[in-house]
Amino acid sequence: MRIGVCAGSFDPVTNGHVDIFERASKMFDQLIVAVFHNPGKKPLFTMEERVDLLRLATSHIDNVRVDGFSGLLTDYVKKQNATVIVRGLRALSDFEYEFQRALLIKKIEPELETVFMMTSSDYSFVSSSGIKELARFDGPITGLVPACIEPSIIQRIRTER
Repeated sequence: MRIGVCAGSFDPVTNGHVDIFERASKMFDQLIVAVFHNPGKKPLFTMEERVDLLRLATSHIDNVRVDGFSGLLTDYVKKQNATVIVRGLRALSDFEYEFQRALLIKKIEPELETVFMMTSSDYSFVSSSGIKELARFDGPITGLVPACIEPSIIQRIRTER
C-alpha cells in the first residue's frame, strides 16, 4: 500500500490546501492529512478543532485520513508506514524553504521522499494567515476556504474579539 503524508498547521484549511489534497490523493492508496501541533504558535483553532474541520473539508475524498501529531515529522511518517511527504507550494519563496526542509529530511531519513505540488493558480495567493486577516476585518472569505468550514472561521473570529 502506498501511503503519503501531507502535514501542516492548516489554521484554517483553505481551498488551496484542499486542491493539493484532491490531487495528491490520486497518487496514493491512502493520503494522511496530518495536523501538526506546534507549541510555539498560538493558533486560531485547537489541534482537535483543526482535525475536525479538515475531516469536514476532505469528506469527499475517499482515501484521505485526517490525523493530528506532535514531534518530528519523520518519526510520524515512519510510524504511519508512509514513504512520501507531500508539500504544497504556492510560490517560489515556498520552494526555497521547503527545499531546505526536504534536504534535511533526506539526510536524516534517506528512505523518505518529498514530493512538491504546485497549487492551482486559482489559489496561489491564498494563505491561512491571509484568511485570518481578511476575516478579522470582515473581509470576504467565500470561495477561499471550503464552504463547510467558513461559518466556523467567522464564528471563531467573532468570539475572539
